[in-house]
Amino acid sequence: MSKLENIHIDQDYSYLIDRLLSQKSAFLGNPMPTAQQRIESLNKLKRAIITNTDNIVEAIAKDFSNRPEAETLLAEIFPLLEAIEYSKSHIKKWMKRQNRKVPLTLMPASVSVLYQPLGVVGIVVPWNFPLFLGLSPLVSALAAGNRAMIKMSEFAPRTAELVRRMIRAEFSADEVTVVTGAVEVSTEFTKLPFDHLVFTGATPIGKVVMRAAADNLTPVTLELGGKSPAIIHESFPIDEAAERIAFGKGLNAGQICVSPDYILCPRHKVNAFAQAFIKAMSRNYPSIRSNEDYTAIISERQLNRLKSYLHDAEEKGAKIISINPAEETFEDTRKLPMTLVLNTTEEMLVESEEIFGPILPIKPYDNIEEAIEYVNQGPRPLALYYFDWNKQRAQNVLARTHSGGACINDTLSHVTVDDAPFGGIGPSGMGHYHGKEGFLNFSKAKTVVHKGRFNAAKYVAPPWNKPVYKLLVGLLWFKFKRLHR
Repeated sequence: MSKLENIHIDQDYSYLIDRLLSQKSAFLGNPMPTAQQRIESLNKLKRAIITNTDNIVEAIAKDFSNRPEAETLLAEIFPLLEAIEYSKSHIKKWMKRQNRKVPLTLMPASVSVLYQPLGVVGIVVPWNFPLFLGLSPLVSALAAGNRAMIKMSEFAPRTAELVRRMIRAEFSADEVTVVTGAVEVSTEFTKLPFDHLVFTGATPIGKVVMRAAADNLTPVTLELGGKSPAIIHESFPIDEAAERIAFGKGLNAGQICVSPDYILCPRHKVNAFAQAFIKAMSRNYPSIRSNEDYTAIISERQLNRLKSYLHDAEEKGAKIISINPAEETFEDTRKLPMTLVLNTTEEMLVESEEIFGPILPIKPYDNIEEAIEYVNQGPRPLALYYFDWNKQRAQNVLARTHSGGACINDTLSHVTVDDAPFGGIGPSGMGHYHGKEGFLNFSKAKTVVHKGRFNAAKYVAPPWNKPVYKLLVGLLWFKFKRLHR
């Protein structure tokens, strides 16, 4: 606990240390929860979500000023419940001690790997999916037998308060605790010596979080984002690509870390894709202003940021196409129509910054090699989307590009898969969670060598002229030289 006593944290936030101390003390009292105890923790979380579903939908809708129930159900609540059920059904298997091969020099013995909980996991939650991105890491942390402290986003205050009450009703404070408050609380929260820290948010803030964690040598999982491309192959039907991309880009009005950030389209099909995309979006959202199916921007600050990107692009020569089928005005709302940006250049903000909203640049390319080179020249994205019926070409693109995850002929859907890891690479993040990888991420894989009553070491111990030592060396050289042939 001396690590906590020497932590440099503002005195006004000392309650954070008290909560962490309480959880660390409780963990020491039960450092290896049974499978049944972990399953019960997940059942508590499931009960909290199901009991409060209507309240969750309402709170998130109010935080955004408008977000449809369908998006909250499909993108937050159902994926969480699916993850809980998946983890519950696999915990016993994941916890099993794994036997490993024993080297000749250690025989007779056994070698195994034991997966132990890390302790207390800190989770910093963003505003765009304030339920899923807070409780999804929690599912993995609980499955691995940990305790957790969650800092909710100050930009979704209603959801934050609701989650705090939900968790408090089901968990004791030394199991799971939720912290709310302004950005200053988040800053002090990341200074705490957690046993693991999860942060989801913007890349620049991720760097700050990682520096804070480094002072305590706290391992981190960073889910950041970046510029996720969607590449359309020459042969792929433009109308089909537009319809599939419109569905993914329209969700949460593009306020998703894996939302398609820009389109790489064959040069002679750019206009055709733009028209097809406008048609698809207009069909999905025939109006915007009073349409409860179209999500608003979370805050005035974010809305002004997005508008500044459009203004910057237009001033520098881009063509701006606002998809506003009902020709409405939005001055007194936080809604921003989906907007295409054509003729972009690299000095524009829409090319250099992660968009995180309903803005979609379309960039032309002349051949697929050019498209691959363009992606590889930029920071590695959190997701890559490739549209092509040809499986061999698709595998070639996947092999030659790096991204946190990928979809072929779809967008976003890889995030909802529980039996596969989710995570970034480089500027788009590090570490994984979901399913088994989440369990491993929040566990310490401890190697255990077990020797019995017979001590073979005494037959090869110094002096180094014993017959058994010479035999062992001879066997090893025979093995390695034979393999060298």
